Amino acid sequence: MTLRLTVLIFLILATIAPAAELAFPIEKQQLDNGLMVLLIPDHSAPSVTVQVWYKTGSKNERPGITGISHLFEHMMFKGSKNFPKDKFDRLVNGNGGVNNAWTSFDNTTFYEVMPSDKLSIALDLEADRSRYLQINDSNLGSERNVVINERLWRYDNSPFGAMYEQLFNNAFVAHPYRWLPIGFRSDIDAISLQECLDYYHTHYAPNNSFLVISGDFDSVEAMKLVKKAYGSLKSVPQPPPIKTVEPEQKGEKNIDFHKVAQLPAIMAGYKIPEGKNPDIIPLQVAGKVLFDGESSRLYHRLVYTEQKAIFVQGAAMVLHDPSLFYVAAQAVPGASMDSIKREIFEEVDRLKTEPISANELQKAKNQMEADFITGLQSNEGRASEVGSYQIDTDDYSNIYSYPDKIQAVTADDVMRVANKYLTENHRTVINLIPTKPPKPAAAPNTEEGK
Repeated sequence: MTLRLTVLIFLILATIAPAAELAFPIEKQQLDNGLMVLLIPDHSAPSVTVQVWYKTGSKNERPGITGISHLFEHMMFKGSKNFPKDKFDRLVNGNGGVNNAWTSFDNTTFYEVMPSDKLSIALDLEADRSRYLQINDSNLGSERNVVINERLWRYDNSPFGAMYEQLFNNAFVAHPYRWLPIGFRSDIDAISLQECLDYYHTHYAPNNSFLVISGDFDSVEAMKLVKKAYGSLKSVPQPPPIKTVEPEQKGEKNIDFHKVAQLPAIMAGYKIPEGKNPDIIPLQVAGKVLFDGESSRLYHRLVYTEQKAIFVQGAAMVLHDPSLFYVAAQAVPGASMDSIKREIFEEVDRLKTEPISANELQKAKNQMEADFITGLQSNEGRASEVGSYQIDTDDYSNIYSYPDKIQAVTADDVMRVANKYLTENHRTVINLIPTKPPKPAAAPNTEEGK
């Protein structure tokens, strides 16, 4: 998409207008080994993004090896057969590029952003570590320690990270979304080298991944480079699918969570459907109405007007399998957490009985569409959105219909999904009850007796 077209679309979204038309092409190719390649050419800037999406995340784990997908996100930077760690970094950084990765419930994704004439370097690096990663006790030990420290920082020592983990641990009883991508500490400590090798050879294969290439390239030449890098790699038997279906929740779960913190807080989640379900978009609109911006209903009520909460936030999560519509808030000193919780649920329930006004509805839809289009302005953002649609909805081409589906949402749609999903019986509530840190142990008395 050219800069001029992007600006034009953004200006259209600033007014009440029909949905913007996405103008960028996505070309699909497939190698004999099962690797799907999605090509998004754009010659507006001399750069290219390469993303490798492995269809493996924390939901593909099991008790005993939770966190192994995230551990592999780190292990993949330890060097491979033809590109030892130092050489990998030198090739990317020395050629003006950057790279990183992330792990989620449904996928693990790696990327490089490079000058367009360096596309072959990124492809060679990714292909080599996809099948020839250096997996040994030394690399496992060093990255295990890194992951443990990340868990301590993001979850164990963070009140809100810990609440987020508690929410998923308690909301889900059967589906593997019940553990986070970070994994349980005891599993991280215990994952063996053989378990790493087995996981790698099962999940990191061309037929369990796909490439997204976005930017300044010729499609024919790019596919020649892809075939050169990936063509000799062999497919493997597909890992077993996730068969577990989360049973219907038939009553509110209310959990008091005692943790060292300064102020009380709440985090709640309602069960909602999978990413390809058409009800997801009205639920996203509901999230915008409640949480997005200073004029949103809950921010305006609790933070701005009543000044009871430090913050309030939430959204409808979009995952491959049924997930959560969540809300989180923290009280200001002296405010009643019970009052905040009651008012949050009042505003959620209000969506069920009072139609959203035409102006409020259109504002929420325009916010969603503007956020979406803004996220497509860079090669990296475009590749990430296309990859996410493939993971979340099983079909990358659903990205093209998203703006129209946003603008088609009605006030009745929002009321309908609120009544169907945002119910007390589908709700899990985590109440953070602050505790004081333990007193440090008294220093031993070393004074000698007289």
